[in-house]
Amino acid sequence: MSQQNVSEPVNSCKVVYASRVAESFVGQLKELVKRFEPVPMLVGFLANTDPAARMYAEWTEKTCKEIGFAFELREVSKDDLEDAIVEANLDKNVNGMMIYFPVFGNRQDQYLQQVVSPEKDVEGLCHKYVMNMYHNIRHLDDEKTRKSILPCTPLAIVKILEYLGVYNKIINYGNRLYGKTITVVNRSEIVGRPLAALLANDGAKVYSVDINNVQLFTRGAGIRSRKHDVTETSLKLEDVAPISDVVICGVPSSNYKFPSYLVRDGAVCICFSSDKNFDAPSLKEHAGIYVPSIGKVTISMLLRNLIRLTSYQRNNPIDV
Repeated sequence: MSQQNVSEPVNSCKVVYASRVAESFVGQLKELVKRFEPVPMLVGFLANTDPAARMYAEWTEKTCKEIGFAFELREVSKDDLEDAIVEANLDKNVNGMMIYFPVFGNRQDQYLQQVVSPEKDVEGLCHKYVMNMYHNIRHLDDEKTRKSILPCTPLAIVKILEYLGVYNKIINYGNRLYGKTITVVNRSEIVGRPLAALLANDGAKVYSVDINNVQLFTRGAGIRSRKHDVTETSLKLEDVAPISDVVICGVPSSNYKFPSYLVRDGAVCICFSSDKNFDAPSLKEHAGIYVPSIGKVTISMLLRNLIRLTSYQRNNPIDV
């Protein structure tokens, strides 16, 4: 057979970039911010030397300016951070705030999350919002005019899955992941565990994987429970990944690579770690869709939360 008649194998994996997913949200935000005078003010606190945290801060500032929000980065020492947060809580000119973690890298970071006033918590990490999320309570008031604030990184992944059509719009709202199996490799309190809870509350069977074990998050048979339950399993990554419609990975280590051979043919794969957890060439031999990063969608969700909180502060709730 002549060489010109030998065809190269065709790779069927579609790479979807966060910038494309974020486009519609950015357009919506540009219109919404025009309804505010003065425009919402976001303050970011940086109290570490982590390059990834500084990059996130720079992305946030750039996006705020492009869309029309006010942004101020306040660089403080670890020891002065708590006082700086309290001061911002009392400042009526500040509508939302966020902390670029890690700060201390221990339980004190969890304490700092609770210092931020719920009225200004754009990251959705305060106790009230976290409790609502885990209990599948979606509103702050009985009249259902004020939606609860969701953590922006897990919310970004939800929005990406909606964009990709993983959520079934024919099924009733709140159940649209029914029938889907998802593996999440990360069980941090900031992203991995909340993400597993959100996806399970929307009807999915979610396997939450960390270095110790695999937990199952589900609303039970026929998704009859109002909120998810968590059960321990004796399963391993190699048991759950091959049966998953979606694999989401966020391991904060440049040494970790998800085993591509475990990805089911046609599966959706999403990476939310700044360390690339997937080996793209081998992954594309199996995955149907690959989302290599989510940063721009995360910032869009952050600003959607800021719009909501500012509208609540001004007694004019906006549904976004």
